[in-house]
Parts: sequence; structure tokens; C-alpha cells
Amino acid sequence: VSPRIVIGTIDAIPAEAQFDAVLYFDVLEHIDDDRGELLAASLRVRPGGHLVVLAPAFPFVYSPFDRAVGHCRRYTKATLAAAMPSGFERRLLVYADSIGLLLSAVNRALLRQDRPKRSQVVFWDRVIVPLSRIVDPLLKGFVGRSVIGAYRRPLGTG
Repeated sequence: VSPRIVIGTIDAIPAEAQFDAVLYFDVLEHIDDDRGELLAASLRVRPGGHLVVLAPAFPFVYSPFDRAVGHCRRYTKATLAAAMPSGFERRLLVYADSIGLLLSAVNRALLRQDRPKRSQVVFWDRVIVPLSRIVDPLLKGFVGRSVIGAYRRPLGTG
């Protein structure tokens, strides 16, 4: 059986559909009722499957950029964990892009930009992300611009 990938809102997916993984990459922070969204998603994760979220971290760096792109919030590890439905096992909960967090803080405090310039995006992709990939393991997921949570529905549930 070939894998089936569905892209869309959780409400557009039939309630009886079951998936090995439901992924939210830079999406959950745009949804007003994040807990309701994750609960609806969890009902579509088969036993042994995963619910994975990557979202912006640390409310203290919420900036005009966040507002301009429609972010309702930023998360900490604790607030992301609290939003997850009960009954799922935490497999991973870490921060990523440590250098990016520093630059996000600078943007909030000094630049206050609501949109990055193209040159800034290129610099981020070519310099900041590779640097963070070196620094993040040294910091063991202690800080970062993003928080990543991976949760598993235990076998025998559902």
C-alpha cells in the first residue's frame, strides 16, 4: 500500500480517517483554538501513530512580524505540552534554532520589522540555520526560535 498524504484543514478530513502521523509545521500558532485543533487531530491518529508540532517559541519575542503573519501566540515547551491531548506519550519536546532566537529577540527589541527583507531570509537560510545546527546539540534543546513536540498514541488505544 502506498502512503497517503493529505494536506488541508482537520475539518476537511473525515472523522473516521486514520493516519500514522498528523503534522503541524508552523501552523498551530495561527489557530485560535489550538487545544481543540489538536484534540480533533488526535482522533485521526491511529494507535502507535504520532502527532507532531513545530511552532514558534517564546512569547517574549512576539513581534510585529508575528502579528503581521497572523500568529495568535508563541509557545514554550510547557504551553505546547499543555495543549496536547491527554493519553499521548511525549516522545520529543525540544527547542530548535538557538541562533534564530537571538536574532528574533533583536528584531523585537530593535528592528521591529513586520516583514523580513529578501536578503535577510537568504542570510537566515545560508548562515543562521547552519550555525544553529552546530550550536543546538551543544545546548541540548534548551533554547531556540522554535519548539518541536512529538507525541505518540499508545498501542491499544483509540
